Parts: sequence; C-alpha cells; structure tokens
Amino acid sequence: MRTAVLASGGKDSTYASWWALMQGWSIEAMVTIQIVGNDSMMFQLQNTTIAGLQAKSIGVPWISINSEGIEEAEIEDLENAIISSNLQIDALVVGALRSDYQKTRIERMCQRLGIISYCPLWHHDSLEHMNSLIDHGFDVRIVSVSADGLDDSWLGAKLTGENLPILNQLAKKHRFNLDGEGGEFETIVLDAPHMNQRIICEAETTWNGSRGTWLVTNAHLE
Repeated sequence: MRTAVLASGGKDSTYASWWALMQGWSIEAMVTIQIVGNDSMMFQLQNTTIAGLQAKSIGVPWISINSEGIEEAEIEDLENAIISSNLQIDALVVGALRSDYQKTRIERMCQRLGIISYCPLWHHDSLEHMNSLIDHGFDVRIVSVSADGLDDSWLGAKLTGENLPILNQLAKKHRFNLDGEGGEFETIVLDAPHMNQRIICEAETTWNGSRGTWLVTNAHLE
C-alpha cells in the first residue's frame, strides 16, 4: 500500500504515520497544510513546519502547501496540491479523532482522487490514546492552550505519565476534550518510535491571560 500522510507535526498525525508504517505500508510523502491566514476549520495553525523535520527523520519526502485557511477552499488547496505533485498513492492516512467536518471532507476528496481514506484513530478512547502515546515513547509537547483550566504552565510541557492524570482531572472539571480534539490545545511531536533522530527546538511563549502559544523559533534534528 502506497500512502501519503496528512501531517501537522502534532500527536495524532504523527501517531497515524507510525501506524501506517506498522502496517508494512510505504509512505510516499508527508503532506502538510501550512495556514498563512488567521484561522482554519480543518488544520493546525502553529508549528506545522515541525512536520518537515519529522519527515526528514523518518526518511520520506515532505510536501508543504500554503493555504489561507478559507472554509471549503482549504480542502481544495490540499486536493490541488496532491494532483500537482503527481503522487502515486493508493491511500491518504489522516489522524482525525472525532471531527466529522474534517473526516467527511477528506473522504469526499479521496473519492474524487480515486484513493482510500484511512483514519486509524477514529473514535479511539481519549485516555487510552493519550496513554498509548506515552507508552510507545512519543515526545509530545503542548504548543497552544485555549480552554478554561489550562494556564501558561502547560505551554511547552511534555506529556508524561505524571501530568496526564492532572490533565484528565482538569478536562473533567472544565469539560474540555482530554485529547484536545475540540481545539482546547495543540501539540507537536519531537520524537517517536519511527523517527531516526529526535528534534531539538527553541521556542518563545506568549500569553494573553486566557490563552497562549509556545512558538518554535528554531528547530533541527539531533
């Protein structure tokens, strides 16, 4: 199976790329939508260039696509990029967890392209998924927070067996998604079982009193 992975650099797409390799499939490219506008209904906003270093560490090509993030147009940007890149693939692997908005648009695009859409994490239990990331050695860092209960101490924090129970308690108390699927927080992955080199980075923290970001300013492979 020849695949491309829709890669944001975050925990879910990175897990999905590992999953694809675990199936014995080849990854022909990791494809990243980089939002140059102010918002997106489908794609991660910050630190998506990390996906390029992930691809280099894994040893696969990286395709980067700029998009204004305009609703409905951003999926067209992705489709046009796949077509113009002449990728020879059988499937697109996506790290969607529960967003019907994202999943249905990806599936329709794949139907038009004549390829299969795989969402290996679809409706996985949140706590099981987060524990699996830790158990399998994913170095997950929180790079943005925008939910009640999450303060600036979480920015840049590594997901661990020690702080996951705390995050779970906060999620229950403040009623946000433990896996961040509702946009409560975003992540990047600096190391994973299928990466040959870990990513080293420097970042700057910004905080406005209720939300903030951990913006990577410099990154390279170790």
